[in-house]
Amino acid sequence: MARLRMGEGILRRKPIEHIEETEVAEGTSLDRSLGLWQLTAIGVGGIIGAGIFTLAGAVANGTAGPAVLVSFLIAGVASAAAALSYAEFAGLIPKAGSAYTYGYAVLGELVGWFIGWDLLLEYTAIVAVVAIGISGYFSFLINQLGADLPSWMLGAPGTGEGHRVDLFAAVLCLFIAYLLTLGIRNAARFEMVVVVLKVLVVLLVIGVGVFHIDTANYNPFFPYGVSGAFTGAATVFFAVFGYDAMSTAAEESKDAQRHMPKAIIYSLAISMVLYVAACLVLTGMQNYTEIDPESGFSSAFESVGLDSLANVIAVGAIIGILTVMFTFMLGVTRVWFSMSRDGLLPRWFAKTSATRHVPTRVTWIAGIASAAIAGFLPIGEAAELTNIGILLAFVVVCIAVIVLRYRQPDLPRTFRTPWMPFVPAVGVLFSLWLITFLRWQTWVRFALWFALGLVIYFAYSYRNSKLAGR
Repeated sequence: MARLRMGEGILRRKPIEHIEETEVAEGTSLDRSLGLWQLTAIGVGGIIGAGIFTLAGAVANGTAGPAVLVSFLIAGVASAAAALSYAEFAGLIPKAGSAYTYGYAVLGELVGWFIGWDLLLEYTAIVAVVAIGISGYFSFLINQLGADLPSWMLGAPGTGEGHRVDLFAAVLCLFIAYLLTLGIRNAARFEMVVVVLKVLVVLLVIGVGVFHIDTANYNPFFPYGVSGAFTGAATVFFAVFGYDAMSTAAEESKDAQRHMPKAIIYSLAISMVLYVAACLVLTGMQNYTEIDPESGFSSAFESVGLDSLANVIAVGAIIGILTVMFTFMLGVTRVWFSMSRDGLLPRWFAKTSATRHVPTRVTWIAGIASAAIAGFLPIGEAAELTNIGILLAFVVVCIAVIVLRYRQPDLPRTFRTPWMPFVPAVGVLFSLWLITFLRWQTWVRFALWFALGLVIYFAYSYRNSKLAGR
């Protein structure tokens, strides 16, 4: 009997018919102030960043050649399959937590717990990795201005002579945390302004570069074969999500059931148009063999005598990647808040500010944790902490949307994933395929984090869950 009750416990599900009720008790309510275009800006901010400024050149140079365009299209189609599944859930369950909440409501508490538990680490690590990347561009600009900073503050130990801490990256993480504690309305305004600036820089790059395209650079289009384009898709896939973290803000949307599905689709569509145009310009301006893997657009513009735009591109890269930090720190804080409010983590973390209605406690903890990772780990080691959790979240959401469609087909859905179950099945298969590309060190890290989560769940969460008394 005890074994049976344990099995029933870990499979208990949050009742969808009650999940939309706003929880105002115990100071856990969030402020609904985000409109459609603010949500879309957060999504675009999370998607466009390293993909244009770094990955496009790296994949073109060594993996796909001009077919990097095809790589982005393949990744975009696969990401769209997951995005459409997220859109259905976002309209159906407008609550904080995203994949964690969806998995909890459909597949049970244990599945929801592990998705949420892993996203806590994944999102925090993404913030840190992005901060380290921005720090590199910052150092480039400082050198261009002729300044000479002390070596101890320029990188994590082991990344260069005299390096002790990547101070700029660490401070940047704390700045984003501070920004989020000001309230979602003020933070979203900042994000909107920065995203507009980023898109303008990308449009400038595309608008100027298109007049310097030499079509001969597109030949051969598949220098590494069609397989190179597919391999490139596995790499650039990590540049075409971000809407998953944006969907954690559903509870702060003015009209989440109508706006969240649109924001998810709009943000991915806008980003893919910019990615495709940028790839055409990049590989058309310079032969793929000559593109600098680390600063593709800078080398491309230098190759046609437009060196003056290099600094503009560097500034654009900093601005563009900064918005990624905002989106993913927003994601980790809202997942943590939601898990704590459900009793799976101590409810102390779910306390919100009485005036700004944001979870300030978890925001500062996430900011300090990401600052520590960014300040003291090389970017390669920090990057090992990312990727697998997000792909597993995609798998869970795509499976859950199929299960729920057949289990409760009459639920009021403001958006319905088309071509069910084919579209979410594509999302599942593509995500599982991409997981096979991850290095064994990633699996070791995941296994250790999974084991720690298992201990915490059965030692604390199972008994303290709000559903435990039902």
